[in-house]
Amino acid sequence: MTRVTGKFQITLPKKLVDTFGIRIGDEVELVASGEVIAIVPAGASKPRLSLEERLRLFDEATRRQSAREPLSTATIAEDRGWTRDELYDRGRTR
Repeated sequence: MTRVTGKFQITLPKKLVDTFGIRIGDEVELVASGEVIAIVPAGASKPRLSLEERLRLFDEATRRQSAREPLSTATIAEDRGWTRDELYDRGRTR
């Protein structure tokens, strides 16, 4: 947990600094993300997509997923040799 100082400064935990390769003097961006604030290292920020582009990509992914679903080879076993109730009785003394 990090505290905010009187000058509204924070100290980043060493584990995060090491994980993301943040060095003294590096710039980080504070991004409002819903109810939280994300700290993004300057080199890691990607160009943001417009709403239309994000929706287009989502629609494409949905079409690809829908095309894959009929190709599923999974089958539902008719007779497993046991019933659901037997699972709950296994290992119990009677």
